[in-house]
Amino acid sequence: MQEHQHLSDKEITDDLVRPVIRSDKWFWSVVGFLGFIMLAGLSGYVYELYSGLGVTNVSRPVYWGAYITNFVFWIGISHAGIMVSAILRLTQAEWRRPITRAAEVLTLFSLIAALSNILFHVGRPWRIYWITPLPPIFIGFDFARGIWPNVRSPFVWDPVAVGTYLLSTILFIYTCLIPDIALVRDKVKAGPAKIIYSILALGFRGTPRQWKVQATAPILLSALVLPIFVSVHSIVSWDFAVSIAVEGWHSTIFAPYFIIGAIHSGVSGVVTLMAGLLWLYKLDKYIKPDHFDAVGRLLVIVATIWFLALFLEWVYALYPLEDPEIALRNMQVFQAPWSYLGLLFLMTGFIIPVGAWCFKSVRRSPMMMFFTTILVNIGMWLERFLIIVPGLSRRTELSFNWGSYSPSLVEMGLVTFTFAFVICGVIVFARIFPLIPPFDLKEGMRFRHVIRVGKKNISAVVRE
Repeated sequence: MQEHQHLSDKEITDDLVRPVIRSDKWFWSVVGFLGFIMLAGLSGYVYELYSGLGVTNVSRPVYWGAYITNFVFWIGISHAGIMVSAILRLTQAEWRRPITRAAEVLTLFSLIAALSNILFHVGRPWRIYWITPLPPIFIGFDFARGIWPNVRSPFVWDPVAVGTYLLSTILFIYTCLIPDIALVRDKVKAGPAKIIYSILALGFRGTPRQWKVQATAPILLSALVLPIFVSVHSIVSWDFAVSIAVEGWHSTIFAPYFIIGAIHSGVSGVVTLMAGLLWLYKLDKYIKPDHFDAVGRLLVIVATIWFLALFLEWVYALYPLEDPEIALRNMQVFQAPWSYLGLLFLMTGFIIPVGAWCFKSVRRSPMMMFFTTILVNIGMWLERFLIIVPGLSRRTELSFNWGSYSPSLVEMGLVTFTFAFVICGVIVFARIFPLIPPFDLKEGMRFRHVIRVGKKNISAVVRE
C-alpha cells in the first residue's frame, strides 16, 4: 500500500533534527501571534477572577456552558494519541511511524487545555485543594469539618482519571523520546542546551541492552495506558449520566457513545496536525498521501460507528415515550437556534466529511483532509454544546427555571485561548524535540521487507 523511498540514516537525521538545531523563519512570528491570543484570553480570565462568574453568561438554570463544553471537547481530542499511537503500535501498523509522536504530543497539550477549563469554570480556583484527599499537615485545612472528597462520585473520579491519563501520557512520550534526545545531544554544540539534553537523555548510548529495553517499553506502556483511555471518557460521560434530573443526560449508551465520539474528533485532530506539519516543515518525504489515505479509511469506519451510536442514543431516549424527553428532543429539532445548530453539527460532523472521504482522491489530498477534519471538529464541538445546554435550558412551570444561554465574550476568549495554547504547545515542542521520531523511521527502514499478501505487495517489518 505505502509509497516507499529509501532514505539513508544521515538524510533522516538531518531532515528531522534540523528544526531543533535552528528555527525556521516563520517560527517566532507564529509563536508571537499565538502568544498574543493567549495573553488576550488570560487577561479575560484575570477579569473574571476579579469580577466573578457574573461576567460569564452561566446562570440559573444553565450552570454548565462553554467551559464544560470545551473540557469535554479537549478530552475527546486527547484520545488521538492513544488511538493512533498505542493501538497502532500494538498492531504493528507500519504507516503509524511518522505520525505517532505528533499524536502523543497533541494528547499532552489537549489534556492540559481540558484541565484549564475546569479552573476557568470554578468561581474560586484557589480553593481547588478541597477536593484533594491530603492530610491537614500538607495543606493546612481542617478536615474535621467534614469536607472530604466523595469517592463515590464521578466528579471525584474525573480529576483522578484525567490526572492519571496526563501522567501516563508524559511517561509514554518521554520513554519514546529518549533515543531522539540522545541524537539531538550529539548534534548540538557545547553549551547549556547540550547539558540539558545530556541530562534528559539519561545516559543513552545505543547499547544492545538499551535498544532492547527501548523496543519493549513503548509496547508495554501502550497496553497499560489503553484501559485509562477507555476509563477517562467513560467517567466524563458518567458526569452527565448521574444527573438524572436533566433530560437527555441519562442514556445508557452514553459511555461508548462518548468514547467513539472522542476517537472521531481525536483522529480528525491528528489529520489536521499531520497536514500542518507537512506544510510547515516540508515533510513530504515522510508524511505521504498514503498516510492520509490510511487515516481517512479509519475515519470512515469510526465516523460510521459514531453515527450509529448517535442514532441509538436518540432511540433509547425516545423509546420510553416520557413527556419531558420528547419535549427536549422536539426543542432540539424544531426550535431555533437549536435546530440550526443541530443541522450544522450533522453536516460538519458527519455528512460532508464522510461523503468526501468516500473518494480516494479526497483521502489522498492533504488539503482536502485538512479542511474536512476541521469541519469534523467544528461539528464535534457543537455536539458537546448541544448535549449540555439544551437539557439545562428546558422550560418548566417554575419561573426561576426559565432561561437560555449563549457564551459571553470572556468565555469565547478563553475557549480561543485553549486552541491557541494547543497549537503553540505543539510548535514549541517541535522546536525542542523532533516531532517525527528518527529512530522509529530508521527502524522501519532497516527491518522493512516487502511481502506478498494475496495479489498485493505490502511492506512489513521482519525481525529475527
